[in-house]
Amino acid sequence: MIDLLSDTVTVPTQEMRHAMFKAEVGDSGYGEDPTVNRLESLAADMLGKEDAAFVSSGCQGNLTALLAHCHRGQEVIVGDRSDLYDFEAGSVSVVGGLVLHPVATEFDGRLSLDELRAAIRDNSDYQCAPPGVIVLENPQCQRGGRILPASYIKEVRALADEHDLPLHLDGARIFNAAIASKRMPAEMAEDVDSIMFSLSKGLAAPFGSMVCGTRPFMERVRRYRKLLGGGLRQAGIMASAGVVALQTMVDRLIEDHRRAQLLAERISAIPGICLDPPVIETNMVFFRLERDDLSTREFLSALLQSGVRMGSLRQGIIRAVLHYLISDDDVDEAANAIRSVLQAANHDDLVQELH
Repeated sequence: MIDLLSDTVTVPTQEMRHAMFKAEVGDSGYGEDPTVNRLESLAADMLGKEDAAFVSSGCQGNLTALLAHCHRGQEVIVGDRSDLYDFEAGSVSVVGGLVLHPVATEFDGRLSLDELRAAIRDNSDYQCAPPGVIVLENPQCQRGGRILPASYIKEVRALADEHDLPLHLDGARIFNAAIASKRMPAEMAEDVDSIMFSLSKGLAAPFGSMVCGTRPFMERVRRYRKLLGGGLRQAGIMASAGVVALQTMVDRLIEDHRRAQLLAERISAIPGICLDPPVIETNMVFFRLERDDLSTREFLSALLQSGVRMGSLRQGIIRAVLHYLISDDDVDEAANAIRSVLQAANHDDLVQELH
């Protein structure tokens, strides 16, 4: 199986497995696990923040961060095509009593400054939920893995400061954005108050995400991590894989980006395929079928039978995600499988017309 469903399907490398077997551990609930402490220190240094916390998932990371930023009843101003809004089970509302206030996500992943400004309600109007935090996503997944420009993030930072609001970044794949932008990870996070990033996507660790911010903020994050059942004990077994991921898997992400470009070039030449968006910046390729006789579901099913797995995040848009388990030959085979599925569909239509 050539599995392009997501970069979450990655499995730990042999170096990670060895590190997990040899990990030095302690009681992380008391701050006594040396490997967890090492991972948190490493993550904070790499993102240019004072402190970091190891959490079980990106969803838990975003949730703890937003709970630490906001009071119950405040609004989380977020993109309407963001993972936080669409794919985190409404956790900030269900658990935290926070109100999600969606703002239209533009084609390149930005949230319009005018839309953001309009979303910030007047604190003096007791009829409205007061603003609590602005959230950006970088890279922006549902818009094709697009990278937010540094100048844009600075503009949002200025807007947040104008209204005395914190700025949180869902940076699940922030290292992809950094590599593609040829910038250091700390530069990607310098204008935000907090950031969450994932260890278990393109970095291929089997578990966990990180939240980074100031020390006082991270103390609140750790309190909410405990409240949510994240007070782990000998977590160094899992943290050790995260250490290896940060040390060995970041620089190679450029290969995933190159292969995403290669896949996009191969399939864009196939009749009936349209890249959407046409710009490939990280490790994702989005496309749609320009055919009325073949549904997305039917296409994905036929492709799976051909040994290639992809997925769809929204109606009609298909996503392929490149990761370290995919080779150049796999890219060629995936493109050939797409061509074969479409040709077979053409043949079936011709047979039906003849009959």
